[in-house]
Amino acid sequence: DRGLLSALPAGALWVEMSAPGAGDMRRHAEEAARRGIDGLEAPVTGGVNRAWTGEISILVGGEEPVFQRYRPLLAAMGGAIEHMGPIGAASTVKVITNLLAFVHLWASGEAMMLAKRAGVDLSKAFHGIRVSSGNSFAHETEGQLVLNGSYNCGFTMALAMKDFDLAMKLARESETPLPLAELVHGVFAEAREAYGDEAWSTMAVKLLEDRLGEPLRAPGFPEVLPGTGEG
Repeated sequence: DRGLLSALPAGALWVEMSAPGAGDMRRHAEEAARRGIDGLEAPVTGGVNRAWTGEISILVGGEEPVFQRYRPLLAAMGGAIEHMGPIGAASTVKVITNLLAFVHLWASGEAMMLAKRAGVDLSKAFHGIRVSSGNSFAHETEGQLVLNGSYNCGFTMALAMKDFDLAMKLARESETPLPLAELVHGVFAEAREAYGDEAWSTMAVKLLEDRLGEPLRAPGFPEVLPGTGEG
């Protein structure tokens, strides 16, 4: 922010690793440039477990020469390092990846509920989907937390809705219709109302379980994802 930037000397590096939105990032970058400070945005993505293991992916926005100059520093903090383009591009892609994750989580919940009501063992269904063309990162990771019943993904419903709202705002501003995302956005808003801001975002699937009175549970799945430093 402006206060932090004012404390940095010319020639310093400013890196924003949260994703407040592309517009805010551009304003911060303009302020940094006026002060002679190199600026990069570097929001992270990939889940809490990858953060704990040092394998978190980093999406980078900024001028190509600045990105290349500081790429070794970013590589020391994460796994995959992807340059998205100018300042604002990385924040935009981060919001889009989160939108996809939320849609995939809900789709995985529906798929597992369909498997259960069709009489398929949920553990076998989970692993069958995991090795199939229907797999997703959300199914493979957060799906385990649903089956355990802990839902403990380390990411709250309030944070999920903040990111989801940013994605829907971007859709409105770019006049991009997102009918599927709008439906899932409504589901998450309902889950937030039902379970509260501090509920895990994974509990969106619990909304489906509660509606049908059928919990999605199977033995052998962890309370937290391996490598998160919890449990």
